Amino acid sequence: MKTLPPARLAGGIILIGFLLLAGGAATAAGIQVYMGDIVTLQGYSTGSPTVYLFLTGPNLPVNGVALDNINARADEGHFTEVDVDSNDHWIYHWATNSVGGKLDGGAYTVWVVDSPTDRSHLDGAGYRTISVGLDTPGITSAPQPVTLAPGIMDLLSSPNETSVVVNNAYKGKTPLRLEGLTPGTYNVTFSRFGYYPFSTPVKVEPGSVSDVVASLEQQTGGLLINTSPAGARVMIDGVDAGISPFTITRLTTGNHTLNVSAAGYTSQEVPVHVSVNQTRTINLELVPVSPFSELWGAVVVIAIILAGLIVVLLIVKYRSHHH
Repeated sequence: MKTLPPARLAGGIILIGFLLLAGGAATAAGIQVYMGDIVTLQGYSTGSPTVYLFLTGPNLPVNGVALDNINARADEGHFTEVDVDSNDHWIYHWATNSVGGKLDGGAYTVWVVDSPTDRSHLDGAGYRTISVGLDTPGITSAPQPVTLAPGIMDLLSSPNETSVVVNNAYKGKTPLRLEGLTPGTYNVTFSRFGYYPFSTPVKVEPGSVSDVVASLEQQTGGLLINTSPAGARVMIDGVDAGISPFTITRLTTGNHTLNVSAAGYTSQEVPVHVSVNQTRTINLELVPVSPFSELWGAVVVIAIILAGLIVVLLIVKYRSHHH
């Protein structure tokens, strides 16, 4: 908003100033406003108790029309009359949207005269003019927000009971259905103890179901098994694994049991722990079977056989005595 202060000139000549009340821009050549703005015009008149305003411009009669009614021609004696106060000051609020018709956009001239005189009879009259540019307000259309139907995610996994995290927020365990999701792309992570985490982007479409099936891979490690002497047979959890020395990979993490055996040596049962993504070295010293142990074993076997023979003889003797 910019104000040009009204000023006074001698000799009864009117000088027009202006004040924009709504959205105009003042320039040295005049003012620029939008259609519908209210423009305040003011000035001084020292030689007349009334000033007479008329307007010329696009598609208007050349001699002008009244500011408050563009159908009233100045050359037919119609003006917008404004009283001058005791301080020789006058003021008029021109509503550009209340002129008895429709003004076209363009450059207009407001004439302020100290007598009821149209443009063609201004000789000898005191007057001033000011240019007013009227623009048509632009019409803009703000995009209306589009409401999209929510989507759904159905989440399954192998194995089941796998924890699900969506965009860093824990949501539960599989099988899991998530409803009321805003359409978009989500980062979904499946995790379970003993398994490698599985992450994937999931796109949720409006009003549709996004199905996700995650197959988790078990975490694994390895063992490097050495025996002294070499050549021992090794079983892991009851399953033949190989002849030492050897390396076995892709063992599930956690606890396992080794059974190691070789001819002439005492069999060993050894618990081991497998760590994720690591290969652990196991060194086993085999213990030879002692000769005394072998002899004692033979004696035990013979004793069992003899005891069996004695039992048989006693049974035979008992039966023959009773017959």
